[in-house]
Amino acid sequence: MAFDKEEMISMCNNFCKNTLMETLEIVFTDAGEDFLVATMPVNPRVHQPMGLLHGGANVALAESVGSAASMLFVNNELSEIRGIEIAANHLKAKKEGIVTGTARIVHKGRSIHLWEIRITDEAGQLVSLCKLTNMVLPKRKLQ
Repeated sequence: MAFDKEEMISMCNNFCKNTLMETLEIVFTDAGEDFLVATMPVNPRVHQPMGLLHGGANVALAESVGSAASMLFVNNELSEIRGIEIAANHLKAKKEGIVTGTARIVHKGRSIHLWEIRITDEAGQLVSLCKLTNMVLPKRKLQ
């Protein structure tokens, strides 16, 4: 199956309806054979009490883009993705603007995907560096 960038971005954005990603205004903007990119505005919706970007919002962006990226590598009719571990180092404070999360595959196994997610500001400066491990499971019927 050929990689269709626009189709992948559209699919990821459509999955965000009525979810945390929609609440945080996360939008997928770019995709490639080994990466996925999403943006999130920095505003009071994602601030902690000191008026800075909340570390948990960074983690939500990282897990969202890394998990969606894993979905691009599996047959979604047969498999589903579950995040099983995430680690984040918050390196720079941010009060407003846009942050961009770029997930790049580190390891793509049959049952485990490991992603590095770099969250940067408009100037390309590193705000957070995250590592996400996803498990690929056989699709189950939810009841």
